[in-house]
Amino acid sequence: MAATSTRETAVGRSLWADQVSDVATRASLAGDRRTDVAIVGAGYTGLWTAHSLLRAKPGLRVIIIEADHVGAGASGVNGGWCVGELAGGLGAAVSLAERRTGSTDDGARLTREIMSTVDEIGRVAHDEGIECNFTKGGVLRLARTAPQLARQQAEVTEHRHHGFGSNDIELLNADAATARLNATDVLGGMWYSAGARIHPARLVHGLAAAVERRGGEIVERTRATRISAGQPASVTTTNGTVTADVVVRAVEGFTRTLSGHRRTLLPFSSSMIATEPLPPEVWESIGLAARETFADDRRMVIYGQRTADDRIAFGGRGAPYRYGSKIIENKGPQAIHDRITATLHQLLPATRDAAITHRWGGVLGIPRDWQPSVGIDRSSGLAWAGGFVGEGVAASNLAGRTAADLILERDTDLVSLPWVDHVSPRWEPEPLRWLGVTTFLKLTTQADAAEQRTGRASRRGALVDRMR
Repeated sequence: MAATSTRETAVGRSLWADQVSDVATRASLAGDRRTDVAIVGAGYTGLWTAHSLLRAKPGLRVIIIEADHVGAGASGVNGGWCVGELAGGLGAAVSLAERRTGSTDDGARLTREIMSTVDEIGRVAHDEGIECNFTKGGVLRLARTAPQLARQQAEVTEHRHHGFGSNDIELLNADAATARLNATDVLGGMWYSAGARIHPARLVHGLAAAVERRGGEIVERTRATRISAGQPASVTTTNGTVTADVVVRAVEGFTRTLSGHRRTLLPFSSSMIATEPLPPEVWESIGLAARETFADDRRMVIYGQRTADDRIAFGGRGAPYRYGSKIIENKGPQAIHDRITATLHQLLPATRDAAITHRWGGVLGIPRDWQPSVGIDRSSGLAWAGGFVGEGVAASNLAGRTAADLILERDTDLVSLPWVDHVSPRWEPEPLRWLGVTTFLKLTTQADAAEQRTGRASRRGALVDRMR
């Protein structure tokens, strides 16, 4: 049951938080501890890593250290897109593989692994009894300008070149796209099969319970301040020091809170709204009968889903970067939420009379080269996973399984994927970081506006693409 009425807006509290109950409250760390594996961060990445470790090696001592509570970060408040794609898509995976292994086939292999991860998450949710509204309807991306349509055509061509068929990715004409989602200005679209709608808070809390059933320990309200290399490695926290054979850093957008990691990942805000439940006649007009997640192909990302209780949960980027990588959690700027609401109304006019019941935000992590990674330095006892650029619901599962294989020294196909042991460069110091990110956001907004206005590819858009 939602905690708010259908005409009252909950600001700073997510729809997802209002729809979970009986959430476990866990003890804080009580003094120094010794364990086999210590994981910093009780979001998807840390929990999937722990789950994979304990499934592969029952009895392993695993402690997850959480500064707030399970799912307090992006894992509990995201858009509920479980999409089998890494940031930058196939093109970025191929580019990474070419640089690291010299083989474009490895980029396609990484993409196939992340696509199959969507089904893996559904399987684990079923097996562990996690009721997270997992529905695999795929991802529908609309083309609403000629440049967007051209980019989609090029993307599908690239997938075909690397052996992906129409069951994986399919180009849609205007009629076929509109039949799925009756939005404005539709010129065409693209359907990507490896996508599912989920309830993010139910997934993260259910996964935490599954980890504990398998013998893992989660401590909350215990802030890690430093991760140190050594034999053993260690995590310094506000409540004691945890030493372990391996320490895993899995805090995504909050990485900058750890000593020495202010420039490792850029914390970046994304904002969301949710409507009241929409009546059947409105859904007959809108579509999304298969519960597809949806977006269009503007550069300033938007994303939406039809929830299990027939709301629209809709979000987007565009919040300003805060100087010094300052983190603004949950509420987000009012102007950004107003812009997201206006975007939803422009995209789907049938939603204009619906009350907005929730407005909230979350923090994601962006590496300097926009390339997520997972890896381990055995000499230091330190491992890491993250940098998902907002595409972490599925990627965190693949990263967690891969991290577990690396920690346990298992020779699997996952440990040879090209993102393993990739190290991104550090972000620039301030004020260069603020100037660069602010310019990037401004150019992105201008490029989308120019393409919408003129129907032609924007020079600013080409510059934005090169800056990523």
